[in-house]
Amino acid sequence: MHRYDPARRKLALGLAFLAGTVDATGFIRTGGYFASFMSGNTTRLGLHIAGQPSIAYIPFALICGFVTGVVLGSLLASRWPDWRKRALLAAVTLVLGAGAIASMLGSTVGFLAASALAMGMANNVFTKDGEVTVGVTYMTGALVRFGQGLAARMSGRSQEGSRGYGWLWMALALGAIAGGMLHKLVQDHSPAILCAMAFLLFCYAALVEKGRTDDPPADEGI
Repeated sequence: MHRYDPARRKLALGLAFLAGTVDATGFIRTGGYFASFMSGNTTRLGLHIAGQPSIAYIPFALICGFVTGVVLGSLLASRWPDWRKRALLAAVTLVLGAGAIASMLGSTVGFLAASALAMGMANNVFTKDGEVTVGVTYMTGALVRFGQGLAARMSGRSQEGSRGYGWLWMALALGAIAGGMLHKLVQDHSPAILCAMAFLLFCYAALVEKGRTDDPPADEGI
């Protein structure tokens, strides 16, 4: 995070906020499954296999959908590298739109599947040489970086590499709060609002990339 210019930091925070909102919405609507937190789905998969094997396919399908999103997002990013952020966020918006339509038709499974696919795609927005540089849908690594930064400061050392990760976690947490509030206030319309949020991020990404044929070297390819 510390290497990125302010515009890209804001985009990363916006994506983390969206991921938190999507995850909270999916969790509430499905009674405990995640659209972006695959560690949680993996734990549920193990528990289902041990105690309820007949429904183990649910978390497994979500994990497969997320991985499929990562694959498709990576292919999309490599196809249009100069417009990677816009291309990916346009795809995320369209997929979340499909999820909103599925929700309107009464398919919670369709909504969650589309959400998992979209969140997998979103993790390709910040990459370098095909490797994810900022994970915007999972925060364990961000919290580890944040904790290492705190330890460094307590020891009187500087740890530039840990800067910004606390804010990234906060963005996801605030997104989860927003998802809970949306479900409470506008339950039936929350999937459509998620699509609208993704579209706003697409518009911001277009501004970030506007006038560039390639990302500046200082941003290390993000």
